[in-house]
Amino acid sequence: MRLGSKGDQMPEKRGVLLPAYVVADESASMSPHQGELASGLASLCEGLRAEPMAAARIRLAVLGFSDDAQLRQELSDMRSIEVLPQFIIRGITSYGSAFRDLLSRIPRDVDQLKQDNYAVNRPVVFFLSDGQPTDRDWRGPHRQLTDRESNRSAPNIISCGIGSARADTMVEVATRQEFAFVAVAGADIGRAISNFFQALTASLVSSGQAMASGQSTLILEKPNEFHLAIDEV
Repeated sequence: MRLGSKGDQMPEKRGVLLPAYVVADESASMSPHQGELASGLASLCEGLRAEPMAAARIRLAVLGFSDDAQLRQELSDMRSIEVLPQFIIRGITSYGSAFRDLLSRIPRDVDQLKQDNYAVNRPVVFFLSDGQPTDRDWRGPHRQLTDRESNRSAPNIISCGIGSARADTMVEVATRQEFAFVAVAGADIGRAISNFFQALTASLVSSGQAMASGQSTLILEKPNEFHLAIDEV
C-alpha cells in the first residue's frame, strides 16, 4: 500500500500491461491467404500461452479492415481465450477505417485498464496490408491517432507491407522509419504472412519478458524475408 496526497491509502498497482493491436487487411486480394491468416493467429495464441509470464503482461486485440474496420477480438488476456478470432475476407482496402476505429478504441481501452488499477505502457499496433489504400483521406485519422499532444494514448505503429503494398506507404503508416517493413521482392505472400505472425509473436513474448523483469521496453523482431522500407531506393 502507498499513501495518497491527503494521507488516504491507495492500492498498489496490479502490474504493468502492454496493449497490443493486430490490424490486418481483409480486402478481397487476401482471399487466397485466409488459411495463413488463421494459422498465424493460432500460432500467436500458442506462442503467448507457452510463455505465461510474458503473456501476463500483454493484452491483445484483433481487428480486420476493409470497407470498414471490424473488431475480431476485444483487448484480452490470451491465456484465457478459448475461441480464436477469425479474419473475414471482404471488400476494398480502407486504411482510414482502421485508424478511425483505433482513434476511439485505444483511449477507451487504456482508460479501462487504468480503472482496473494497472499501469499501462504505450500501446503498439501491428499493421499488415497487401495493397495500397483505396481511400485518399486516410492520413487525417492517422495523424489524429498518432499525435501525442492531442492523444495521450497515441500508439507506436509497426507497419508491414506485402504484395503490392509500397515501401513509401509503409513508412507513412509507421510511427518511426525503423518500424516500417516490406517483404522482399518476389516473396510468397502466404509465407510472408506466416513470417509476420512469427515476428509478432517473438516481439510480444520478448517485450513481455522484459516487462516481467522490470524493463518497460518494446522489443521488435524483424520478420524473415522482410527488409526496412527505408532500405528501398
